[in-house]
Formats: sequence, structure tokens, C-alpha cells
Amino acid sequence: MKKVFKMQDLECAHCAAKMEDAINKLEGVNKASISFMTQKLTLDADEARFDDIVKEAVKICKSIEPDCEILL
Repeated sequence: MKKVFKMQDLECAHCAAKMEDAINKLEGVNKASISFMTQKLTLDADEARFDDIVKEAVKICKSIEPDCEILL
């Protein structure tokens, strides 16, 4: 399953790269990419675990940049 999420208050390109790397390491993720310029997360992951993966991605983003939100 592939879905695009809008991100809010992503203020650092380096942080976006760290988030992308961490999300890509999650089990069940086929590919995750974060565009700092468009403020979007594109997530391609296992459909059966998609909701859990999204929750983990939100936690990762919050831990790296606390003000950043993924708009679900």
C-alpha cells in the first residue's frame, strides 16, 4: 500500500533525511521518502501492518523534530 502524507512544521532538511532513514528501517516498509521542499512523506509499506507502521513513523518524526506533525 502506498500513501502520501502532508507534513507540518518540518524545519530541517537534515532532520528529514534522518526521519526517512529511520522509517525505511522499520519492518514492513518497502520505501519511505520525505521531501523537505514539498513537506510530504511518501510511504510504501505492507498493507496488513500499514496503520502500525504509520504510528511508528509518527513517533520517529516526533523524536527527531518534536514540532513536526504528520497529518493523517
